[in-house]
Amino acid sequence: MDELKILAVDTATEACSAALLVGDTLYSRWEEAPRDHTRKILPMVQALLDEAGLSLDELDAIAFGRGPGSFTGVRIGISVAQGLAFGAGVPMIGVSTLAAMAQGAHKLEGAEQVLAAIDARMDEVYFGHYALVDGVMTLVGEEVVSEPAALVQARDKLTGAVSCVGTGFETYGETLGGLADALMPSLVRFPAAADMLPLARQAWFAGEAVPVEQATPVYLRDKVTWKKLPGRE
Repeated sequence: MDELKILAVDTATEACSAALLVGDTLYSRWEEAPRDHTRKILPMVQALLDEAGLSLDELDAIAFGRGPGSFTGVRIGISVAQGLAFGAGVPMIGVSTLAAMAQGAHKLEGAEQVLAAIDARMDEVYFGHYALVDGVMTLVGEEVVSEPAALVQARDKLTGAVSCVGTGFETYGETLGGLADALMPSLVRFPAAADMLPLARQAWFAGEAVPVEQATPVYLRDKVTWKKLPGRE
């Protein structure tokens, strides 16, 4: 049986990253580059392919950070991934940026229960609760966009060890602390393409890869223009 080969790209937040899974071997690049996504992502991809000695048409699928995140960043990521997938003639797999951060916390710190929150601006956060199932962070409930206080009021307080990841906790940590008895801050601030790959691999074997034209982003909010700050447009 040939080794599974999946390329992942993500530009949904201030971080820009690409990763390549070839069987059990992982190649990755990651950089915090708020306004350089379009310049950096394709060279990252080419460097990974060169390192692995592969061409695009040898891939089985291309995964992409489907959001939520910066509207511009999400669009860059899906556009790049669609272009690559179309040229290679391979399907695509969308992976939640929130889930990728939760997976990162499991890899780095052994977290088994994670709250992920990305600062969505407009006094809101993109939020998801994840629990470890068979080595993969799995969504509990739904991903939402919400004012932090409303989010806390609408949820039962979690007990036990709960890790928190993402910029939402940096900005609204005092309020979001009400989500659990004791939150443990994680080193994970942004998603990484390398952490998308366990989720993409699971999706591949579940038959969830889709043709290029069916790949779609997830914004969570209908309004896609908001206060533009450096690196967060």
